Amino acid sequence: MAPLIIYGATGYTGKMASEHAKSLGLDFIIAGRTEQKLKSLASLLDVGYSVFDVDQGGLIDSVLKDASVLLNCAGPFMRTTRAFIDACIRNKVHYLDIAAEIQSYQQAQKFEEHAKNANVMLLPGCGGSVAMLGCLASHVVEQVKNPLEIDIALHVAGPMSRGSAISAAENMTSECLQLVNGTLVAQDASNTAEFDFDDGRGHVTCFPITLPDLLTIQRSANVSNIRTYIHASGDSFPTGNFDSLPEGPTVAQREAAPYHAAVTVISEDGVARRAALHTINGYTFTSVASVHAAKRVLDDEAKPGFQTPAGLFGKDFIHTISETEIKGL
Repeated sequence: MAPLIIYGATGYTGKMASEHAKSLGLDFIIAGRTEQKLKSLASLLDVGYSVFDVDQGGLIDSVLKDASVLLNCAGPFMRTTRAFIDACIRNKVHYLDIAAEIQSYQQAQKFEEHAKNANVMLLPGCGGSVAMLGCLASHVVEQVKNPLEIDIALHVAGPMSRGSAISAAENMTSECLQLVNGTLVAQDASNTAEFDFDDGRGHVTCFPITLPDLLTIQRSANVSNIRTYIHASGDSFPTGNFDSLPEGPTVAQREAAPYHAAVTVISEDGVARRAALHTINGYTFTSVASVHAAKRVLDDEAKPGFQTPAGLFGKDFIHTISETEIKGL
């Protein structure tokens, strides 16, 4: 059995991650629930595959017993995270995922001590907004004396994948959260904020949203007052029957829709420092960043317990992804 298992490998982002892992020459197998899809992709990539579902604990254990890292790309993560964290702790395998759902991070918090006792790392969000925003925030926080508050926004561009749309719909709640003095509390969803993404449009309106970065930035930047926002352009958030959506954006659509982020860090004496991040489309970024993270963990860059990409690999992890720039404003 290979040291790396990519679960959910036949999904939109999972497939791109598997292709990137192959391009790097990593020793891995792919896994998921549907044998025919796995068999076809495994043949294309010339790798092994394993078929199991999250409720098949005994089968999961047999697959994980010789592995070192599990990269979970199967959403909705509220259905997969808990079972895989349990299995990884049982089998002393490091757990990574690409979740954008805060529940994955709350599970990592909940089982942190169990993971530490088993010498297992829990690294949810090793790609995507958590890596983007965590590194951006850390770049600015280190320039601010006594940082008190962070307001951070993500500009999402281009079409959403079918899987992401389904996950987002299942995780939509009426409650919008923010972090106040280290505690998640409700925020009025009408409390919009203006951010400059340094993309030539000036300040644009962003809407508050519950992002897992509320928890991960607190850890990596050690700031306990955080608000997260989003600005969407194009058809980023579809409505209607998601089953009729294409699997995901085409290569051309991804290349035409780079992502941006903006952050404001306010010190205890009221001084604000701002910066913006420019990077590739989020789906491309996630597939590349998550595999780079898995590779580094395979090379023994790991710490037991709940970790974040910025905290584990440092703020410059973002620069391992091509076409990425952080600019002070």
